[in-house]
Amino acid sequence: MKKYYALLLLVPLLFGCNKSEATDHVHKAEMIHEHDRCHLCGMVITKYPGPKGQVHLKAEKTVPKFCSSRDMFNFALQPENKRQIDYMMVHDAGTTDWDQPDDGAFIDAQSAFYVYGTTKKAVMGPAVAPFSTKAAAEAFAKEYGGRVLRFDDITLELLAGDK
Repeated sequence: MKKYYALLLLVPLLFGCNKSEATDHVHKAEMIHEHDRCHLCGMVITKYPGPKGQVHLKAEKTVPKFCSSRDMFNFALQPENKRQIDYMMVHDAGTTDWDQPDDGAFIDAQSAFYVYGTTKKAVMGPAVAPFSTKAAAEAFAKEYGGRVLRFDDITLELLAGDK
């Protein structure tokens, strides 16, 4: 009888381990290859300076990639696209080269700090420069101008110049 009680105690542990493994989801960025084109504008992504972005969709294996974090936001903030997004990644401008961002520097877009309105040149209009820390974003804004924003502060109106 004691054996059965011991087995009963182990059963929840087995299911508990399997559940946590199934729910642990690590966000991973896709590499941007030499001939990849921007999902929004069609330009070759690696030909232009500034941080890039990518959107991972819930029901798709293909990952839309963008020549700029600005284009990524212009796509992601569209109501028809917004509900399909699982997560988004952007280059951390504080840890990678501005002219040729390294794909090892991708960070979660929702947790990033952004500098908007900078004099630093990017592609497709004013840069939306992402940083993993507020201190890095503030230092960048001090040097190149612009204001520090959070993910939810970036809107289509802002990108259109209406704010």
